[in-house]
Amino acid sequence: MLDVVDPLVNYCVVDYKKKALPIMNDLMSRRKMPIIVGGTNYYIESLLWQILVEDPEASGNTMRHDDGHFVDREKRECENEADDNNKGKIIAQSSEVPLNKHERVNTYTCHKKMKFDDSIETNEALHKRLLKVDPERARRLHPNNRRKVIRSLEVFENHGTTLSDILRAQRNAGGSGLGGPLRFPNSLILWLRCDQKVLDERLDKRVDDMLHAGLVQELLDFHERYNKQWIERNSSPDYTKGIFQSIGFKEFHNYLILPEDERNSEKGQALLKQGIEDLKLVTRRYARRQQRWTMNRFIRRADRQVPPVYELNCTNIDEWNAKVLKLAIEIVDANLRGEKPEQRSLTENIENEKCTDSSNEEANWCEICEKVLIGELQWREHKNGAKHKKMTEKKKILIAAALDQTTIPPIF
Repeated sequence: MLDVVDPLVNYCVVDYKKKALPIMNDLMSRRKMPIIVGGTNYYIESLLWQILVEDPEASGNTMRHDDGHFVDREKRECENEADDNNKGKIIAQSSEVPLNKHERVNTYTCHKKMKFDDSIETNEALHKRLLKVDPERARRLHPNNRRKVIRSLEVFENHGTTLSDILRAQRNAGGSGLGGPLRFPNSLILWLRCDQKVLDERLDKRVDDMLHAGLVQELLDFHERYNKQWIERNSSPDYTKGIFQSIGFKEFHNYLILPEDERNSEKGQALLKQGIEDLKLVTRRYARRQQRWTMNRFIRRADRQVPPVYELNCTNIDEWNAKVLKLAIEIVDANLRGEKPEQRSLTENIENEKCTDSSNEEANWCEICEKVLIGELQWREHKNGAKHKKMTEKKKILIAAALDQTTIPPIF
């Protein structure tokens, strides 16, 4: 995307959706099949499901997403729904359509940044503020989840309604706690998967290929052009925003800030080697998170409209034509004919369905550890964990000792 977006411009899922949907609509108007190739599942999700809607009271100058990002935008273009002949013929298909008054509740817009989004108020203070205006939402957010707490406060300030009410309206409109309903019921997802060990080896090799292609010099050039201002102010770059949050920058931070004459020293080479190892590690972890995301949000959902998801095994590249390309063509052809493919979808009779998320999980307070745990899973794992049990035993000993000290001695 370096030829599409300037590295320092905030570019979020809303911008992507705004760019992608007109292209998809143009393809559909010419009876061609849009194929969305990922990539970032979060962005694909914004195309598959109706999770963004124009504010009913605004002119449409600003839109936002549940992740808390904002984007100034022109007045929303009217995008027509594809004709009936195109339905059922689109992979990961998406299109914006004019919304009636019942559909407008599915998302919302915000017109300004709140004055408290300036790092002045503490996380605890912000969470207490949210507890007053939207206690339901506050119970489902950890106080340290600053971005989502602020986003929830912004929604209330700019709309006079709570995010909890908006999410409830989404579910009532046919969606789930994750957002609104599917844009088109006949979309389908092809999920390429391979053996985890093979995937890890491929990811490591990809990092090596990036290094051979000049990754380190690219990072140095970018640091010199965009990142040096942070160093001059004696502060660290904000690796939570924009391109700086991308995998590859923070892993090499300690190497990048070295003076040029120290980069080839023993210390510099050690930091470079550590950055490479960290990059490989976080890349492998990210791949695992992507797989969990797909499973939990696209497949194991009991409360969400989900298109069929077909698994294609790409472990052995030598068998690509037979196990990936041929099967993919057969699945798409069957879909185009309105028939059910021979291969079984992963969404059929999926076991261990998941219907919990941030919209219905609540916070639990552990008095022993003085810690907030979000959701029943975290709560169970915490209570059964060694640290909690150790703290429990420690407090029992302290309480027993305190009781011994306060016992009144007998008088003889």
